Amino acid sequence: MKNISKLLNVYGLLLLFFVLASCKKSDQTSPAINPFSNGGSERNMIVIMSDMHIGADTSYSECKVNLGPLEKMLKQIKAAPNVKELIIGGDLVDEWFVPADINTYQGNDQADFVQRLATANKGVFDAINSIIQEGKILVTYVPGNHDLTITAASIELILPGVNQARDNVLGLGTYSPVSHPQIAYEHGHRYNFFCAPDPYSNQDIAPGTILPPGYFFTRIAALFVKQHFPSPGDTLPVVTQNSSGDESQNLLFKYWKTWHETVTMFPITNRFDEKIIVTNMNGFTGNFSVDDVVPYQSSPGGYIDVDLYKGIQEKWSDRENHNHVAVHITTAHAIDSVMSSTFTDYQANQQYFLNPASDVRIVVFGHTHVPRIDAGISHDGKKCIYANSGTWIDNNKPNTTMNFVVITPQSDEPSTQTLVKLYNFEKEVVTLMAEDSVRY
Repeated sequence: MKNISKLLNVYGLLLLFFVLASCKKSDQTSPAINPFSNGGSERNMIVIMSDMHIGADTSYSECKVNLGPLEKMLKQIKAAPNVKELIIGGDLVDEWFVPADINTYQGNDQADFVQRLATANKGVFDAINSIIQEGKILVTYVPGNHDLTITAASIELILPGVNQARDNVLGLGTYSPVSHPQIAYEHGHRYNFFCAPDPYSNQDIAPGTILPPGYFFTRIAALFVKQHFPSPGDTLPVVTQNSSGDESQNLLFKYWKTWHETVTMFPITNRFDEKIIVTNMNGFTGNFSVDDVVPYQSSPGGYIDVDLYKGIQEKWSDRENHNHVAVHITTAHAIDSVMSSTFTDYQANQQYFLNPASDVRIVVFGHTHVPRIDAGISHDGKKCIYANSGTWIDNNKPNTTMNFVVITPQSDEPSTQTLVKLYNFEKEVVTLMAEDSVRY
């Protein structure tokens, strides 16, 4: 989950004290910086942008002020003669950050939703489509958690002709740029207990759903913003660890602690038994309450139970298999790390660099909204680079926003390096935040 200073962009609530970290910090701000020029005539540069969080209703969406600069940046990318690929790395179409009491689809379907969203943000989608239609730059979309259930057909409807990098599992994708298998991009949510697709929970009431619990948290958090950060209208009953020592009960207690912390940090005026969370999507129908998603207990030390996501603590390994996680994470570690951005960053090392089955040397994630570049060492002792592409939401304090990563691949000349640079476009001025290089 993302922190309170980001207006609830789920899944990093404890990031308030994180600062940008990189191998080489530059902080070069100058109108003269051209991030899309390689100094020559070759079209080889790869631009990665993620976490735009564009909503169907700009009264509550998280990217409003930054829409104009985003459109301007996209036009600069289109005009750049050295850019070969543009990767749009997930959380482009935001189906999650919708106040709990609002019907996301307004009684219609996903196709109508994405068309309304594209119309409400016409400038940005016109700019992306213009790049696609010109055909000089390959535009690739990779899904994130906030567009987890958005189908390939729905994306094609609003971005006709876009290249879509998808796993054979809805809501996930990993992409390596053309001719560069040593570079990998994925959104990063497949390793998060609250964000990874969950095809096992709630099948009795929502057949076919893959929505993880983070969806329900985000709906509650968005209502908190809509209600202008109110005093709590209710408090959660205390749950204590089950006295039996049962491992499943211990894990469910950890799950309750995560929910308790998040609900406490993002209070709403409503009582927790009110059926305020309007669903009507991805198999769910009807309305649900906070009490429906948070574990409960009838007596101290007694049995802990939950209504929605019953048994979720016992299915994490199955979810990992379903979501093609190469190196598994214990359930306890996954639950304890829900709110940590560094855990997501750490997975680049675990899943790619330290994995003997992987030859990837450069990994870029989005998801955390914490832009960074870090160097690492592979399982066979070679230098690797991890980058996070940050976000374009209006408020991302204490970190920057309007971030993007540019990769300039090495040439056949042995002396050249693959350059990885991290920028932001705040105040519509390009700032080089960090850079590093590696030869693979």
